[in-house]
Amino acid sequence: MKDKLDISSAVEGLYDTFPFPPDPLVDEAPPGYNWRWSWPVAYSFCTGQIPQKQDIRILDAGCGTGSSTDYLVHLNPQASVVGIDLSSGALQVAKERCSRSGASQVEFHHLSIYDVGQIEGEFDFINCVGVLHHLPDPIKGIQNLALKLAPGGIMHIFVYAELGRWEIRLMQQAIAILQGNQPRNYKDGVKIGRQLFASLPENNRLVKYEQERWAFENKRDECFADMYVHPQEIDYNIDTLFELIEASGLKFLGFSNREYWNIERLIGKSSELVERVVDLDDRERYRLIELLDPQISHYEFFLGRPPLPKIDWSDDRLLLAAIPELSPCLQGWPSENIFDGDYKLVNLSRKEYEFLQACDTNSNSQSPSTVGEILANIPVELEIVRSLQSRLLILLTE
Repeated sequence: MKDKLDISSAVEGLYDTFPFPPDPLVDEAPPGYNWRWSWPVAYSFCTGQIPQKQDIRILDAGCGTGSSTDYLVHLNPQASVVGIDLSSGALQVAKERCSRSGASQVEFHHLSIYDVGQIEGEFDFINCVGVLHHLPDPIKGIQNLALKLAPGGIMHIFVYAELGRWEIRLMQQAIAILQGNQPRNYKDGVKIGRQLFASLPENNRLVKYEQERWAFENKRDECFADMYVHPQEIDYNIDTLFELIEASGLKFLGFSNREYWNIERLIGKSSELVERVVDLDDRERYRLIELLDPQISHYEFFLGRPPLPKIDWSDDRLLLAAIPELSPCLQGWPSENIFDGDYKLVNLSRKEYEFLQACDTNSNSQSPSTVGEILANIPVELEIVRSLQSRLLILLTE
């Protein structure tokens, strides 16, 4: 227990010194959209359909300076949001951020994830990004969060992957050796780390990795400290990740960065290799992918508490009877060139654009049209509708 308290105190000290993330404070809603923070889009990703209710409770577990909390409030205007964090310094920034942006339906508590049980009631949606891997006991942390997840609720989690962070771990250890008996002097740790990167040869593997992947964001000391002088970090591989998931007692609903977990992006040039993958179970396929792509530095995924009925819309009759709506996480709409919920540019065909226009009309209609009724006026193939739904550009209701 003493060790856990000591580690938690050290983590709190880091974020009091370097509140994270260091996103600027603005007097308006946050820019852009991340669909993982939108309850209707995240729920649709997990189940295939729009949730029946929007007036839900959301927990931002380990909210830091409130960047994610701010999005959760603005993207879910009917929800009530609770943010908790171990760092009082980070929470001060979070409160100011949400106050300035007009995110009013939110409350904050100075609590660790271990103490989340002190908050009354359950939550329909829990966001826990970049937190569990900094706990001395992540299994206890995820179990505590699972106890607060309501039936039919979903949880989004982000934790580190060991293969993609190998060079980072080496630099962490090098800094720790040079710090000697001052491990909690985080400003000194940042100074040492920057001196190391400036002194090492340009072709050094650690220097090259930093320059290629992290140097831009690490210009800010808060980011550099979070990456290289953190007092507690546990990195996962697929096997240990699923041990964590199984300990939660919740159902794995899928990776939210699903394009990374498509094996054909790595071996698609060889039909023989693709054929060998067919008989692998999901866990084996995931492990193969991370071995072949050791730059994967994190896992982001959804867990859920049943009942969570899932629809895949493979039945034409079911799809034709569905009511489509435009995703709320599109930037630049209306246009044939938009950014989706992953901030990726999407160039719509003319048919796709016209169909999305009809879906946009549906969103504000007292008598929304079904897919079949829209297709009677706009000649779009059903496979195009399925593609729009799978890319989370439209959401469907049964």
